[in-house]
Amino acid sequence: MLGRSWLFITFALVLAALALQQALLLLVALLLFLASGIARLWAHYALERVEYNRTLSDRRVFFGDTILLNTRLVNNKVLPLPWIHVRYEVPEDMSFLKHKTTPGNRHGKAILSSFSSLSWYNSLSRRYSVQCLKRGYFTFGPATIRSGDLFGFFHKETIDKKLDYMLVYPRVVPLEDLGIPSKAAFGDIRVRRHIFDDPVRVVTTREYAPGDPLKHIHWKATARLRQLQSRVFDSTTTVDLAIFLDVRTVEAPIWGRVEQLLETGVIVAASIANHAVGKSYRTGLYVNEPYLFKDGLIKLPSSDHPDQFQQVLEALAQVQGWPALPIEQLLNREARNVHVAATIVVITAEPNESLLATLNRFRRAGRRVALILVGERGDGLSLGGIPVYHVSDRIYWRELELVQADTTRQGVLQ
Repeated sequence: MLGRSWLFITFALVLAALALQQALLLLVALLLFLASGIARLWAHYALERVEYNRTLSDRRVFFGDTILLNTRLVNNKVLPLPWIHVRYEVPEDMSFLKHKTTPGNRHGKAILSSFSSLSWYNSLSRRYSVQCLKRGYFTFGPATIRSGDLFGFFHKETIDKKLDYMLVYPRVVPLEDLGIPSKAAFGDIRVRRHIFDDPVRVVTTREYAPGDPLKHIHWKATARLRQLQSRVFDSTTTVDLAIFLDVRTVEAPIWGRVEQLLETGVIVAASIANHAVGKSYRTGLYVNEPYLFKDGLIKLPSSDHPDQFQQVLEALAQVQGWPALPIEQLLNREARNVHVAATIVVITAEPNESLLATLNRFRRAGRRVALILVGERGDGLSLGGIPVYHVSDRIYWRELELVQADTTRQGVLQ
């Protein structure tokens, strides 16, 4: 529209100059036509051979960590750029320590803007410090790049559709900080893994998990179920801990979530897994919510594979807080895949009689169970003989305040 306006104005001035026989006015019209033509050509070629690159210093970080977002603009031509504007979409939950962002047009997005100029064959690099104060899976991008002529009358725009992804793991804290004793947590587990397994004392089978020896694969069960199955031996040969995380944070049938309860539950699950892996326990995770980017509920059978804890953290980073089924149904469904001598730990902010009945049934059958209640719920429920630990949801806000205070202190020292 601006280009048509310039043409109209130029044409009007030419007509006026001819009608009034004003040579000076005609010269102005010609100069205006020439300037607008140059401006249009300048804008047309402004983004030719312009490169925009960006990198994240880390793609897997813990809650509270600070990363660097590095950007680089390169003008690989003779034509200078008097101005160039980059609008980069970033997660709104990321905290830019020395730069401001503005709200974006899309949910969960903010805009990081930068204005600059580039001479011929020149480049410009910028570095942004980003603090990760939200657990989750985040997307950076796309970016909109705009430039034009010297006067800003014409412009050209392009979109860099490249996306960068980052996982922010949950905070991990010592069990004592949660009010859970780390010594003999979740029952007194006295047995350790023997040097040699006893191949005779097979108790049951379960789904194959990374780290299971090939000699433990139950080939007949694998052929019958068409899925790799491993033999499970007596408790004298393994120490298992199965963590069941209930993502429901409001009383059914209400649909919604309470952030501090959900985040506290995730912190508890990550911290228990960290403690168990440190004790060389075979650790598993079951969540009543699907994965973000693949089918099926979040499920990691118990394993002592070196990468198991990282897989647990990656799974917990994807938790959104929208349950697909009640936690007691998940317990009943996955019980056959959990070692009979394993300790079953259930983390929930919304306990109910059905869940307690399921845990008591497991306990009467000789299985080790423990219940961790997040928040203030649980009054008036019949717990029976289930070991119960209470974790305040203020843990989440305390950890957030500690991270922010540490960041402020480091900023003062610098």
